[in-house]
Amino acid sequence: MKNVLILGAGGNIAKQVTALLAGEKDINLTLFVRSAGRLRSTPANARVVEGDVLNYAQLKEAVTGQDIVYANLSGDLERMAQNIVKAMEETGVKHLIFISSIEIYATPLKAVLKPYRKAADVIEASSLDYTVLRPAWFTSDNEVDFEITHKGEPERGSVISQKSLATFITQIIESPEKYARESLGINKPR
Repeated sequence: MKNVLILGAGGNIAKQVTALLAGEKDINLTLFVRSAGRLRSTPANARVVEGDVLNYAQLKEAVTGQDIVYANLSGDLERMAQNIVKAMEETGVKHLIFISSIEIYATPLKAVLKPYRKAADVIEASSLDYTVLRPAWFTSDNEVDFEITHKGEPERGSVISQKSLATFITQIIESPEKYARESLGINKPR
């Protein structure tokens, strides 16, 4: 049995990941949201926990006993990343999937991307088996078509369907060791 914590479970991509994992008998989901009202339904293999990633005590309690943490957040990303890393290191949880943004390693770095880069820097400096995902701009296209690039390779493409990103996240959850300690760009092939 694999215990998976989804931070920011009320977001569009997180909801798609939840739906993809809903029928998996070997996965227990913990859906961490600020307001349970953001979730329309909860699958049988999930429990809902209300809390705030910036509230360390709430976060640490939710992280305890998990195998994988998947974070799809907005807001004070650097502080959130610091809390996540600290909670995971203190509880011995190793696998983190963190959604960042395309072009966070570009020079010069656009101001809007600085919070994403700072969060990635915190995660990459940790002892965790992280996978930082750097998706291109989202579309709502009903397709699964993507390619990945590794840190240091030029990013390709400018869009990615939310469904493609959710599908890849579930693949990482199924085999987290495959992409451990990597920062990956993901986009629709041109």
